[in-house]
Amino acid sequence: MSSITSSKMRAIDANCAYIGMNPLQLMENAGAAIAREITSKLSSGKVLFVAGRGNNGGDAFVAARHLAMNENYDVRLILLGNSSRIRTEESKQNFSLLSYSGLTELREIADSKELEKYSGWKDNDIIVDGVLGSGIKGAPREPESTAIDLINSSDSYIISIDSPSGYDLDGGEVVKSVVADTTITFHKMKTGLELPDSEKYAGLVKVAPIGVCRDAEEYVGIGDLMSLAHRNKYSHKGNSGRVLVIGGGAYYGAPALAAMAALRTGADIVTVAVPENVADTVASFSPNLIVIPLEGDRLNPSNIPVLKNLLETHDVAVIGPGLGRERETLETVEQLLPFCRKAVVDADALFGLTLPVKSEGKFILTPHSAEFSRLSGSEVPKELDSKKNIVRRFASDKDVTLLLKGKIDVISDGSVTRLNRTGNSGMTVGGTGDVLTGITGALFAVNDAMSAGSCAVFINGSAGDLAYEEKGNGLLATDIIARITDVILGVL
Repeated sequence: MSSITSSKMRAIDANCAYIGMNPLQLMENAGAAIAREITSKLSSGKVLFVAGRGNNGGDAFVAARHLAMNENYDVRLILLGNSSRIRTEESKQNFSLLSYSGLTELREIADSKELEKYSGWKDNDIIVDGVLGSGIKGAPREPESTAIDLINSSDSYIISIDSPSGYDLDGGEVVKSVVADTTITFHKMKTGLELPDSEKYAGLVKVAPIGVCRDAEEYVGIGDLMSLAHRNKYSHKGNSGRVLVIGGGAYYGAPALAAMAALRTGADIVTVAVPENVADTVASFSPNLIVIPLEGDRLNPSNIPVLKNLLETHDVAVIGPGLGRERETLETVEQLLPFCRKAVVDADALFGLTLPVKSEGKFILTPHSAEFSRLSGSEVPKELDSKKNIVRRFASDKDVTLLLKGKIDVISDGSVTRLNRTGNSGMTVGGTGDVLTGITGALFAVNDAMSAGSCAVFINGSAGDLAYEEKGNGLLATDIIARITDVILGVL
C-alpha cells in the first residue's frame, strides 16, 4: 500500500464530501477504529482522552463514546478549550453526544495552569492523544503545548490519533511532539510516518480503513483544487504565473482562447506570441493580452531567438493552439521545446512530435484520442483500465505528463494516474480544447505537472457543465471561459 501526504489525505476527505459522503461517516469510522484498538489492547481499565478543537478531537469524541458503552472501562475526556470554539460541525455534533454517553468525566480546560492541576493525569492505563491534527506546523500553542508535556510525562500507554500531536506529517522540523507508543493513522500510511526518525515519535504505526470511497482518491474532485497554490495578501505581480502562449498563424481564435482561459484561471501575465499576420486580430480579443508579433505568417525558425528570450521571462509555455502543420512550423516546435523549463504541448504541436524531449524541462501533453493514437502508434482502447495502462506506460516511457481527453479524462505521469468525469456532450464544440490548454498552462506555472493537469480537466469540465446548464448544446468555448472563476471561487 503506497503512502500519501497529509495534504493528499485532506483532498481525499474533501472529495468524499464532494461525491456525497457525509464527513460524519468518516469521523464515526475513525473513532470506532480507535475504540477497537483500545479494546484489543486492554480488556478493562482507565482511559483518558485528551482532545483538541479540530477534527482530531472529533475522532477522540467518537472513540470515547464507543468505549463508554462498555462497562469495563472508566472513560474520561478533557477538551482543550471551550466547546463553543470547536472548529468543525462534525466535531461539535459528536461533542454534544458525549453528555449522553456515560463518560465518567467530561471537562473543558482552556487554561494551562488549570490543566497542570488536573488530578486525572494519574493512574491511567491508556491516554489517547487527540490534541492536534496533521496540519500542525511549528511550535504548538497553549494549552496544547502543556497538554503534550503532560501526556509525555505520564506513565500511561499512549495512543495517538492519526499522527502524534505536534509531529509534522510532511517532514518539517518537529519542535515539540507527543511521543506515542502506538499511532493509528487512517486510510493509508502517511509519508511522514515512514521517515527515518518517525518511530521515536509515532511508535508502532497501524493503518485503519475508514470507508473512503475509491473514486474520491482516483477521480479528481474539489479537494484537489484546495491543494493548489493560490494568491495571498503578500503576492505581487508575477507571483501567480507568467504564461507564454505560442500559436496562431494558421488560425487566430485558438491562441486567443487559450490566453483568455489562462488569465481567468489566475495567471498574472499572459503573453501571446503569434505570427504577424494574425497578431492584430488576437490583440483585438482583449486589452488584457500582451501580443508579440512574430516575423512571417507561420511559426518558423527565424522566430526562435525572440521566443528563446520570451521563454526566459515566463514560467511556462503553451505551445500549439492554431499553429498549423507546415513542415517549418513543426521543425520550429522541435527546436523550441528543449529551451522550455515547463511547457504544455497541444493541438498541432503534437503532430510529428519526437519524444522524449532531450532536456531537463517538464512537459504536459494534452491530446485527444486521435492525436494520442498518432503519438503512440496504437489505437486507444475503449475499456477504461486498458486505457489507463496505455496512458501510464506512455507517460513513463516518454517522461511526460499525459492528459488524454475523453468522456473520462485520463491523466498520468507514469507513476500516478488520475481520472476526471466532469464535462458534457456540449463541449464537443470547437475551442474547448484550447480553453483546457490555457487553464493547464496557468496552473502549471505555479504547480507541479500532475496537480496542474488533473485540476485543469476538472475546472474545464466543471465550467463547461455550468455553461451547459445555461446554454445547452449551444454553448461556446467563450462561455466556458466565463465560468472558470465560478468553479475556482466555489472551492477556494
